[in-house]
Amino acid sequence: MWEFSLNFKSENAEMSRYVYNILSNYVKSLNGVVTSNEENGNISILIAVKEEDKEKLKLILTNSIIEIICTKFKADFLNKSLILPELDKASIFAFKKALLNFDKETDKFIIRKNLVLDNTLYLESFYYFKLRSLHDKWEELVNLSNENKEYLISRDSFIDLLKFLVDNLDICEDEISVVKENGGYRIFSEECEYTNKLISEDSMVSSVIDLSPQKINLYFSETSNAINLLEKIFEERITINQNSLQNIKKFKLN
Repeated sequence: MWEFSLNFKSENAEMSRYVYNILSNYVKSLNGVVTSNEENGNISILIAVKEEDKEKLKLILTNSIIEIICTKFKADFLNKSLILPELDKASIFAFKKALLNFDKETDKFIIRKNLVLDNTLYLESFYYFKLRSLHDKWEELVNLSNENKEYLISRDSFIDLLKFLVDNLDICEDEISVVKENGGYRIFSEECEYTNKLISEDSMVSSVIDLSPQKINLYFSETSNAINLLEKIFEERITINQNSLQNIKKFKLN
């Protein structure tokens, strides 16, 4: 059997649950064992699989660790380090989401290059001591923004910068649809619903940025600061569809 222990600080319990949920069904499908326990301020996910399944599990572990660092750790870094002028919520969410996803493939490459899965990994120690080049990269991005925060006071300048960031994100979805429903919004990607709950107008813009689609169908005609922001940063990618919801064939609306 190959055994592996992935360890988190107790303060990162949400991250540990995220990884545990990903690993649980997969490890069981390999007839392996996965457990989690908390002791002395640490949460440990303990895994055991057959030796011949080791490389399969390492791939899942690697992808999960990369995703956590590129999203959770980077989001925390941005929230602590980024200094922005006074902006509306939709603009703040959108700007942070664009920075979060900017040059993400390079972030993933740096993490993958430094990640070694032997038998034990302490995630926070790996992040703080093995990923100095990643920290430097993020600091450079944040410092550039902070040094130009006065420039971002101008709405036109802010939108120009946000549009630049969004235009340089990798396309993640070919086409999505955004539907207004009961005071909130739902986003549909291909045959799937992006979220199983309504999201606010402020969160809707950042969610679209997260999906980075080639084409965006809007199934509403209302306007607001957030929707104007969405239209300005995505411009030609947006189609405003006047059809009723009953005429949408490609997307499943519940």
